[in-house]
Amino acid sequence: MKFICCLILFCVSLNVCSQEDLDAQYSVDGTYFYGTLLRHNKNVTHLVVDHPTGIILGFNRKTFGEERWEREYNFPDWGVTFAYQDLNNDILGTDYGLYAHYNFYFLNRNLQLRIAQGIAYTTNPFDLDSNFKNVSYGSRLLSSTLFLLQYDKPEIIDRVGLKAGLAFVHHSNGNFRAPNSGTNVLALNLGLQYAVGNRIEPTRIQEADTSFTEPIRYNFVLRGGVNESDFYNLGQHPFVVASAYADKRISYKNVLQFGVDFFYSTFLEKEIAYVSTAFPSSNLTGDEDFKRIGVFVGHEFRLGNIGLLSQFGYYVYYPYEYGMITYLRAGASYYIDKNWFAAVTLKSHAASAEAIEFSIGYRL
Repeated sequence: MKFICCLILFCVSLNVCSQEDLDAQYSVDGTYFYGTLLRHNKNVTHLVVDHPTGIILGFNRKTFGEERWEREYNFPDWGVTFAYQDLNNDILGTDYGLYAHYNFYFLNRNLQLRIAQGIAYTTNPFDLDSNFKNVSYGSRLLSSTLFLLQYDKPEIIDRVGLKAGLAFVHHSNGNFRAPNSGTNVLALNLGLQYAVGNRIEPTRIQEADTSFTEPIRYNFVLRGGVNESDFYNLGQHPFVVASAYADKRISYKNVLQFGVDFFYSTFLEKEIAYVSTAFPSSNLTGDEDFKRIGVFVGHEFRLGNIGLLSQFGYYVYYPYEYGMITYLRAGASYYIDKNWFAAVTLKSHAASAEAIEFSIGYRL
């Protein structure tokens, strides 16, 4: 019934958009997917019982090169995605996600990659009394990442086109609340798209862009948030991360980074005290330092005022072993002006999330 409601919502959106005086740079699409829940963690093995299904709806605005980043990235689309996912599992329930996305094009615009980041709502999170087997979702609100890699053929029959390919859906709350094993779904998808408004598209601006150089810049970032230990019922605790790094913009699109992180994560202080008492064989005294220091290298794709970043770090000061000695950070930055920027990132150890970080930074 929920799936039928999503299809009705899609059809209504087509009708509403068609009645508006919109140009051809807009389109809507809807895809159905059928996949499998991946065993990315041994803790979720008991949850892999059936094939997830769902529907993904998108509203897209095409670009034609008015801004330089549009030309540099081969005229991508940007827009909004809604995803409904039924995991066909009474323990996990169903998920509803809302995302901001970019569509990037390759192979003469026949191959489309959608990268979407947003927030999801799950209907059946962990509950110690009624749903203790759900080790994937410790909260109703989740951070969610969606990838679509698909063949894209618009306007095959009048305004209607075809999409088909692969979908990947990740849900996690970034250890905001335990437990948080998360879910990863890999699926096949098939769907339709519909061109909205005027059929005559503006001409894409193909003017050549000049080379782009910048000197080395220095960045200072303060990150923070709340997270919880993997040991249940130790409570949520604030954390602070102070980062300093140098970056070099080697082209208009690409920025390289090298820097250092100082982690002040108070949830580890509680975890150390708990483990030292509950597990005498751990050989912990309870006095171990919970602070950590890491060095990292990173890369950022710049799309105008938006940056898509990824960083790989290594702890050089690591008195208490939590996760791995290496860590990952991925997320997005928004450059408010030439100096100030804000960011939201996910820090993890391989597939195990540690925290969602909210950041403010200054770039000299």
